[in-house]
Amino acid sequence: MLSPVRSEIPGHPLHVIQRGRLRAACFFGEDDCIAYLGWLAEYAARCACSIHAYVLMGNHVHLLLTPSRAGGVAGLMRSLGERYAAYVDASRHRDGPLWEDRYEAIPVHVGRYLLSTMRYVELNPVRARLVARPGQYRWSSFRANALGQDDMLLTPHAHYCALGRDAESRQASYRALFRDPAPAAPARRAKARIQADSP
Repeated sequence: MLSPVRSEIPGHPLHVIQRGRLRAACFFGEDDCIAYLGWLAEYAARCACSIHAYVLMGNHVHLLLTPSRAGGVAGLMRSLGERYAAYVDASRHRDGPLWEDRYEAIPVHVGRYLLSTMRYVELNPVRARLVARPGQYRWSSFRANALGQDDMLLTPHAHYCALGRDAESRQASYRALFRDPAPAAPARRAKARIQADSP
């Protein structure tokens, strides 16, 4: 049984990274991504977590989210991980752990790192050379945050909303952040590896 998360602070965003076991694949097709995002929306609502940015890669996931109650992120990651792993086991006729035993949860300083963390998350497919531009990748929040595409999964953070007085100006300001070369991982000095909660 894993120890509960003790570093969650309600109202403070976390950059969460969940990797496939031994860096193996955890998404095998479009249906898998659709299923994962559907359950992410369900459990985020149930566990009182607001999602600001995300990307699904072949063997890992990045989420930028803010819990509104203690233990929300742990509950979300536990429930989502178990539900999705069971789905993969059944649909792909596989057995054994899908995920690494622990996910990473990195506290994000809102004023200094929130927007750069959003950018870092959404540029993952570009850094991996899956696409030339972030808007070409379907399984991320970039099209919503930068281009205004509807994405019911997302709750804009107040710091993102402060980029402009209306949606168009916010999106334009956000797109401007992507004109520079891809950044290194933000706030790595503050990186904290956190265990998933137990039931």
